[in-house]
Amino acid sequence: MSADRILSTVRTEGVRFVRFVWTDNAGLIRAKAVHTVFLDRYLAGERVGITAASPAMPVMYDAVADGAGLSPAGEAFLQADWDTFTVLPYAPGWARVLCDVWDETGPWGHCPRSFLRRMAGHAADGGIEVMAAFENEFYLLRPDGAPLDATVFAQSAALDGASDVLLEIAEALESQGVRPEQVYAESGGGQFELPVRYADVIRAADHQVIFRETVHAVARRHGLRATFLPKPWTDRAGSGAHLHLSLWRDGRNVVADPDDGSRLSAVAERFCAGILSHLPALMAITAPSHNSFKRFQPHSWSGAYTCWGYGNREAAIRIPPSGQPGGPLSNFELKTSDATANPYLSLGAVIAAGLDGVRMERRLPEPVAIDPANLAEAERANRGIRRLPSSLGDALAALDTDRVLLDALGPALARSYLAVKKLEWNGLRDMTHEDEVKLLLERY
Repeated sequence: MSADRILSTVRTEGVRFVRFVWTDNAGLIRAKAVHTVFLDRYLAGERVGITAASPAMPVMYDAVADGAGLSPAGEAFLQADWDTFTVLPYAPGWARVLCDVWDETGPWGHCPRSFLRRMAGHAADGGIEVMAAFENEFYLLRPDGAPLDATVFAQSAALDGASDVLLEIAEALESQGVRPEQVYAESGGGQFELPVRYADVIRAADHQVIFRETVHAVARRHGLRATFLPKPWTDRAGSGAHLHLSLWRDGRNVVADPDDGSRLSAVAERFCAGILSHLPALMAITAPSHNSFKRFQPHSWSGAYTCWGYGNREAAIRIPPSGQPGGPLSNFELKTSDATANPYLSLGAVIAAGLDGVRMERRLPEPVAIDPANLAEAERANRGIRRLPSSLGDALAALDTDRVLLDALGPALARSYLAVKKLEWNGLRDMTHEDEVKLLLERY
């Protein structure tokens, strides 16, 4: 977006502050705001400074994780992507621009958004464009923390009870360039899902940031609280942010086998095989909180085993059927994903794993057509179906030895990310569930 157009919008809409937004290794969305009196300087290339310790801060508090290689000394800079500039429909007088993080010379080694751009570039080098969308589940809560309603999956009464807030969320998303496709009640009372249209991977990750910010803000305007925390209650449905991906070449979707549209193509199979082979380590990035692993239980539609299947909601990778009768497959879904993840890191790591599958010509095992937990243990072992990590600690141990993912992240980002997540694991694993939820409920 041109500087003249931005300044014209600022004047017309009465914008007073522009939030420069980035997402850190803890998956928290952070911002520093610039008064529009000074905006022309930033449009001309000036950057907003932040502490170089930012990537080393865990979710619990603002302190520096040991081993991150960072300290309070030093400065990093928010490099605005002015194409993402938008007036905030839920906050009169405010606008937002999404940012990369740079050092004094260019993209910083600790920058998640730059990492995703690099992985998308590697895919493009192989003739692949990856498109994606996050499919979020979230709870709407009353001020006392109780769920908004006591309905069950897809009960129409839930839409009546939350009609105003859901409509405002949808309208606010549309005004920011994020297109909602559906909305329905999920299994937990007061829990909703609002899938959005896919986009290229940078925009898909940007949309995830916008989605989380918008749901929280609009809920507050209605006197409610929103949370994307994966498991607020041990006895109610958890919330995922399922990641839908498709592969394109020369403007054409190549997920389906050209000779049999109901099956995966060779490139899609290899890409999915790469994800599946790295999944224990990937989960430290795609579902990276202590709370996340309370959701991954057998018989809970969360994908607790290393398997895949056509239309199987208990498989970690699900291949949804075409929405058109007899139509070709169009995407695949990673279920071991939630909104505690930094979406740029999550998508970048998934692409790195998928490209490894393509490069190594990995093959998928046979698809699983039933709940894998219902298979005899011996049959699971014979088919290579393993239980996925049951804790963040186990996933971090897998990531510690996964050279493909560590090399993709690069030494700086791998070091700071692992330092933050190990500190979070050690700091939260002995906390009671109630205290953990109280701390994290509105951070995600």
